[in-house]
Amino acid sequence: MSAAASLKNFIPILDMEKEKVRWDQINKVLTEPKPDIIPTPREIIWKKNKSTLYYHPAKEKKYEIPLFLVYSLLNKSYILDIGEGSSVVGGLTERGYDVYFLDWGSPGYEDRDITLDNYINDYLENAVKRALRHSEAKEISMVGYCLGGTISAIFTSITKLPIKNLVLAAVPIDFSIGIVPDKWLKGLQNGAIDFNRFSDVYGVIPSEYLYLMFRGLSPVYVSPWVNLFTRAHDEKYVEKWRRMDKWTKDTASFSGAAFKQMFNDLYKDNKLLKGELTIGGRKVDLKNITCPVFVFSTSRDTLILEGQSLPVIDMISSEDKTYEVFEGGHVSLALTGMFAIFADKWLKTRSKTLDEANV
Repeated sequence: MSAAASLKNFIPILDMEKEKVRWDQINKVLTEPKPDIIPTPREIIWKKNKSTLYYHPAKEKKYEIPLFLVYSLLNKSYILDIGEGSSVVGGLTERGYDVYFLDWGSPGYEDRDITLDNYINDYLENAVKRALRHSEAKEISMVGYCLGGTISAIFTSITKLPIKNLVLAAVPIDFSIGIVPDKWLKGLQNGAIDFNRFSDVYGVIPSEYLYLMFRGLSPVYVSPWVNLFTRAHDEKYVEKWRRMDKWTKDTASFSGAAFKQMFNDLYKDNKLLKGELTIGGRKVDLKNITCPVFVFSTSRDTLILEGQSLPVIDMISSEDKTYEVFEGGHVSLALTGMFAIFADKWLKTRSKTLDEANV
């Protein structure tokens, strides 16, 4: 074999058409404005301060019991409705569920005294009441993602409202462990790291600081770009990547009072796990949860460890309770459309079809 032939076998022949698409897409990412996020069809049915409750009707309604979707206070909620083909909300409405989705909004300085108690008692509880009234349903299923799952579990344990089912995805319950470096975690727990002064000075934690916090806790921020260059010939993937990149850099601000309460009560004192947390004067005891519960984690979650979620199964009193681990990561659970598939598989036998409701 000649040297020229050996070299030809060693260096693969480029697909020039494919490479042109690849570099056109990369140029698009680098030079064009961030993409618009087009939500699943919706209407606003309730507002309070910066928060908005959206109603997303099912494409073809199959189930009598609607879903109420809750996301984290730390990030903007549109990650769960980030565009066709990647939307948790869209995936659920396509499967026949009416979905109510609470967007917490981004607080301003005037909201510096809003606490977790306020968010749960004054915002979430009233929003669920409004969803029940709007839907004319007798019960509703709570679906919480990440810190939204923590809030949903707390809420379900103290509310008198008719919660039919509770779904918790990638939910932190045990805050004594986590992805935070051990020295930071021990510093939080023994009081060496104190966010009280920081929160008091700023009043509302700026979104820029929260962005830096998440970047510091995440793996080296080069892997998304490696993925982009590797798959830039796939225009659908690039469009999803652009929407995800926009959300990653579009962090919400955070009320100083809620920030202090979260770090002191949850991270420092781990009161939820210990059964010592109170919200609005009501003791939070997860044993009060008796409805069917589905908890699931992902195998490659770099934000919420499985060990943080697992304790909730033993803490609740529900006879119908399921725990599963699925392949994937914390955010890819939403972006791949798998969230709706996993949730639907469990919910559809517990949500009462329209035919059953009419019997």
